[in-house]
Amino acid sequence: MEKLRIAVRKFDPFESTLKKLWDLFCLKNNIQIEAEMIPLELHDLYEETITKEGLKKGKWDIAHINTDWIFDAVNEKAVLDLTSLINQNPPKDYPEGWHQSLLNLQQINKGTYGLPFHDGPECLIFRKDLFENIIEKENFKNQFGYELHPPKTWEQFVQIAEFFNRPEENLYGCVFANYPDGHNMIFDFCLQLWTRGGSLLNDKNQIDINHSAAIEALDFYRNIVNNKKAIHPKSKSFGSVEAGLAFAEGEAAMAINWFGFASMCEVIPESKVKGKVDITELPSNPNHKTASLNVYWLYTIGIGSKQKELAYDFLRFATSPKSDKLLTNEGGIGCRKSTWNDIEINKTIPFYHKLEMLHENALTLPQTPIWPKVTGLIDQMVLKAIESDIPSEKLIAETQNKIENITH
Repeated sequence: MEKLRIAVRKFDPFESTLKKLWDLFCLKNNIQIEAEMIPLELHDLYEETITKEGLKKGKWDIAHINTDWIFDAVNEKAVLDLTSLINQNPPKDYPEGWHQSLLNLQQINKGTYGLPFHDGPECLIFRKDLFENIIEKENFKNQFGYELHPPKTWEQFVQIAEFFNRPEENLYGCVFANYPDGHNMIFDFCLQLWTRGGSLLNDKNQIDINHSAAIEALDFYRNIVNNKKAIHPKSKSFGSVEAGLAFAEGEAAMAINWFGFASMCEVIPESKVKGKVDITELPSNPNHKTASLNVYWLYTIGIGSKQKELAYDFLRFATSPKSDKLLTNEGGIGCRKSTWNDIEINKTIPFYHKLEMLHENALTLPQTPIWPKVTGLIDQMVLKAIESDIPSEKLIAETQNKIENITH
């Protein structure tokens, strides 16, 4: 038998978990096959698996594909429909073992194209040791006239970020991920839009961002990320992983990032904020609801794989309750309800059970064949906004025109 090849999202917890799981799987089933695991950055992972047809041509047996890409992967006939394999030999507690919001996006045209592997919606991550400090609380109240607590509105978010911004102590009010990789800034823009009551879609279900909530969202975002009195100075070069690590190293009071980066603070050796972190829902504008964004990672099998049965057996093993818990202890985020409510996990990561709450408000991005192209346009728009002074109205109108050009 040849090696089993796995395209892995480059992230230490994913890499270490997969190595351990493969060894355990081989031991348990007395298998002598080697697995070759290649860690890839986001852009390269998409290129390798979908654009260059790696999954279709059998170059990869298994790949980490996130739910932003799964619609594309299915359209390109790159990933295997697992329905018949699941019917013959379902993963343990399938589907009841998972929250409904982790089962929808991989269900396309009556097929099931992946199993949930890593998750953790966007949330507000904050340093509870700073927010609970009596002296900080007193100083804050004297300055702003209200109690210091995690911000409920975006206005409070800015005030608190400026209050905790202390460059001389290498502590900044907040950290964002503004590296233009087609992901973070789009997610940030969507969260700003949704927490102001806006939507990406009009009543005809077409993508339409030319409205006042989107202009307000872009205005606020470009201001905060350029606010030198509030923000980590390296935000513009950070992807979500780097922003997460900066937070774990104690360099920011608040971050808007994936839940996984909060739990990472409790388990990775480099963390300087173990036991000092908590999470809550995102701020929103007055009279509007909070929102979260749910994009999650799947294990998928390449349609061209010559070892589909073996690949599926490994996927069943890798998504078992025990494996899900192992991923969490390594610094990833398990997807099973059993992990969220696990007593030991909640001892290590006291806010872990809050995943359920985040999922209740978690929205998803539109599933349409043009979405990957739209993300490119929104990414460019946000980048232009933070690097120029072209008015937001103009940037949004131009971007909407480009979006309409793709659809016609």
